[in-house]
Amino acid sequence: MSKVKVPKKKTNWGAYLRRYWQLYFLLLLPIVYFLVFKYKPMEFIMIAFKEYKIGKSVWEMPWAANNGMKYFIKAFKNKDFIRSIRNTVTLNLFDLVVGFPAPIIFALILNELVLKRFKKVVQTIAYMPHFLSWVIIYSLALQIFAPTNGLINVLITNLGGEAIPFLNESKHWVATYIGLGVWQNFGWGSIVYLAAIAGINPELYEAASVDGAGRFKKMWHITLPGIKSTIVVLLIMNLGGIMGGGFDRPFAMRNTLVLDVAEVLPTFVYINGIKGLQFSLTTAVGLFQSVVGVFFLLSANWISRKLGERGIW
Repeated sequence: MSKVKVPKKKTNWGAYLRRYWQLYFLLLLPIVYFLVFKYKPMEFIMIAFKEYKIGKSVWEMPWAANNGMKYFIKAFKNKDFIRSIRNTVTLNLFDLVVGFPAPIIFALILNELVLKRFKKVVQTIAYMPHFLSWVIIYSLALQIFAPTNGLINVLITNLGGEAIPFLNESKHWVATYIGLGVWQNFGWGSIVYLAAIAGINPELYEAASVDGAGRFKKMWHITLPGIKSTIVVLLIMNLGGIMGGGFDRPFAMRNTLVLDVAEVLPTFVYINGIKGLQFSLTTAVGLFQSVVGVFFLLSANWISRKLGERGIW
């Protein structure tokens, strides 16, 4: 018996576009933005493989020695660059281990608060540090953690103790750096988790209450599983930034006494590229940083999918 072929329905793209043209028009501006400010500048990645010459286009610049790898070799021979890689990875890993769980815990606690007005006040106070620049935050840190006249050390010395070098000794500086980072970001980072918690079916909590579950068991067996996919996606994105990190935070907090732990890749690029005018070298460093970041992102996403979790794609 022969099979009857059902003709495929043709999509009328013209009618579809005429019907939804407003949606595609709204996409036009972000597409132009990405083309002009994200994709067009990618041609300047070639500076990493060329001898930079002011006044010449990137296509006219001569290729660097060693088949264009001169500045990559030069970077890996630079002790400051190797130190910057070590410090960048170390500080970002500490940020991930300490800072990543903080907004999750804060969101879980906020979700358990009964008084709505008190909850809003706590949320507002927790969000405020996110809107402060690192220059202002470090100015506050100086008033609190300065070795001689900082508020904490004044209290310690008045009580007969020894002042703690929060800002001028490497180990204490790292702890202060991580602590201030968590303080600035945990409130703002909790917004995503609170939104995910709001999407959990309330009937699950009601059923758990009927079964005699307390708050902790509801949190462990309902809330955390309900936001697990959100946690995984944000963790993958954070792992992609292991070799990255912002410039303003380490630059504002660094000083000559802690350069052995405070010199990171963004400050290395600034000092050698902007101030030192070594554009080819720092472009090579930036390209290396981006490639490693993409590798971490893809690896984390692949591991997540293998473990049965939903990745970024």
